[in-house]
Amino acid sequence: MAGHTLLQLLLRLAMFSAQTKTTPMRKIIYYVATSIDGYIAGPGEDINDFQHTGNGVDKYLADLKDFDTVIMGRNTYEFGYKFGMKPGDAPYPHMQHYIFSNQLKLEQAAEQVKIYPMDVELVRELKSTEGTDIYLCGGGIFAGWLLNHGLIDQVKIKLNPLILGGGTKLFANAKKAHRLLLQQQEAYEGGLQMLTYDVLYVGGDAGAE
Repeated sequence: MAGHTLLQLLLRLAMFSAQTKTTPMRKIIYYVATSIDGYIAGPGEDINDFQHTGNGVDKYLADLKDFDTVIMGRNTYEFGYKFGMKPGDAPYPHMQHYIFSNQLKLEQAAEQVKIYPMDVELVRELKSTEGTDIYLCGGGIFAGWLLNHGLIDQVKIKLNPLILGGGTKLFANAKKAHRLLLQQQEAYEGGLQMLTYDVLYVGGDAGAE
C-alpha cells in the first residue's frame, strides 16, 4: 500500500504543471473489436475469428496514429505475450502507456510504460493533462470498472459479423444500464461495421464513485 501511495503522489506531482494551464478534458475512447453478441474475445481469449485484414482494419490502424496515450488493464497487457511481446515492452511505440493494475510487476520496462494502481483519481488526472484523446484498448474488466466510474467518454466498436457464444465480455461487471448516442456508422469489407457512440451519463453518473 505504501508503494501505491508513493506512485499516486509521484503521478500527481508530475501532472501538476500541466494542470496549471486551462486545457480541454481528454476523452477516453474505448476502441475495440467485438462480436454481434458482445464479446471481445472467444473462450480461452481466442481472437482468430475476428477480421485481421481488410479496409476496416486499415482504418483502425490509421486511427491509432492519432493517439499519443494508451491505457489498459493487466490482462490486456499480458495478452500481448502470446504474440511475442516481452514484459516491459511498449506495444504501441508512439504512445505513452499506462497500465492500471494492483498486481502487475515489471522488473524492467520501456521508458513509455508505466504501471499505476486501480485508482479513479489517477485516471481523472490523466484525463486533465495535455495530449490527444486517450485510447482504451481493453480489456473487458478494466473497461467495466471505468464505465462504473463514469470515465469512458466514447465507445468505438469494430462490429464483426460473428457470434462467439462466450468469452471475454465487452464490459465485464458493468453495474447499470447506460444509453449511447450514435455519432458515426461506417461499413467496410467483409460485413464489418464501425460504430462510434458517445456514452450518456445521467445526472451525477459522470465521474461517479
